[in-house]
Amino acid sequence: MIPVLPAVDLARHWSLDPAIAYLNHGSFGACPAPILAAQHEWQRRLEREPVLFLHREIERHLDAARGALGTFLGARPEDIALVPNATAGVNSVLRSLTFAPGDELLTTDQEYNASRNALDFVARQCGATVVVAKVPFPLASPDIVLERILAQVTPRTRLALVDHIQSPTGLLFPIEQIVRELAARGVDTLVDGAHGPGQVALDLEQLGAAYYTGNCHKWLCTPKGSALLWVRRDRQAAIRPLAISHGANSRRTDRSRFLLEFDWPGTFDPTPWLVIPLALQFLAGLVPGGFDEIRRRNHALVLEGRRLLLEAVPQPEPCPESMVGSLAAIVLPDQPEPGAAPLGLDPLQLRLFERHQIELPLPLWPAPPRRLLRISAQLYNRREQYQRLATVVAGELAQERAGTKEQRH
Repeated sequence: MIPVLPAVDLARHWSLDPAIAYLNHGSFGACPAPILAAQHEWQRRLEREPVLFLHREIERHLDAARGALGTFLGARPEDIALVPNATAGVNSVLRSLTFAPGDELLTTDQEYNASRNALDFVARQCGATVVVAKVPFPLASPDIVLERILAQVTPRTRLALVDHIQSPTGLLFPIEQIVRELAARGVDTLVDGAHGPGQVALDLEQLGAAYYTGNCHKWLCTPKGSALLWVRRDRQAAIRPLAISHGANSRRTDRSRFLLEFDWPGTFDPTPWLVIPLALQFLAGLVPGGFDEIRRRNHALVLEGRRLLLEAVPQPEPCPESMVGSLAAIVLPDQPEPGAAPLGLDPLQLRLFERHQIELPLPLWPAPPRRLLRISAQLYNRREQYQRLATVVAGELAQERAGTKEQRH
């Protein structure tokens, strides 16, 4: 049993609808009200004198955000480009690199769909081949992940795109070993760390991947539109932003080309980035022990939620606790009516929301009718929400089974 958390008191900092059991922090995050208020103040400041702010002051504000992130993530600030989301970070790297026919681009079958689409697009453009390592779920050990990935490496492998924390399964991959073993085989790794910053402790310099991109709006709870792309110094010359703008032919020598290009993609709203330092400070101050305690609490709570679900939908633990951060998934029985719901969503996901006011994803992985149920844990969540979820899911699945039997008769 986990210790009782003061989640009700902590929840007041968020603007989430109290009528909804919001167990889906992992999808888009949720920004505390004080951080949103600070963003709005930055926006008012911008609009009071746009030229002054965007043309003469912006760089020092961006440097302050980068500096806070660098301290938090174990990175030199000058190696961090600020981007709107991890998908933009992945695309910036993939579309900057040059591949040739016959080259192989390695990924896994749990890679985030948007990033996989970018990889497929780049491969088609240049005639390269996407090689997919199949990682099972459930699985017994992180060693299986490493074995499956390394088994697909050949002399033609030019890059590996690997999630740090998987979107459909919530699995925490052994990214340090993956990066190290791929590097030993001459393969650079682009780490899609969309869920990394804040959910797990990070030291990007020590990790040593060629590229790491991660969202701030998820587990750092910043406003939507704030993420980072870290590029190792020896790889920065080749990496360009998606929007080629004024920095491309700048004659300035006081800043790197890397920052000159990424910091000015054209007129935009930089305020989601500018509140990063405050968000780090605010979250760390919510509980004694700061982010270490936040991670510990979220990890304990999501494991408790998983335990309750596994009792309601009996099955063994789908992965070791060491492969769980603040996300966890279980396997559900197959969809009785694949593809019947709008937007490609599982009908059960819609029923959980519409009938029971529970918000969470049911990833259709690896493909319909197979499906998972994924939960998140953040400071505003409570054990009772997962207990109610377990009861409701058991009842809804019983109704599905009954409906299937009736159709057969």
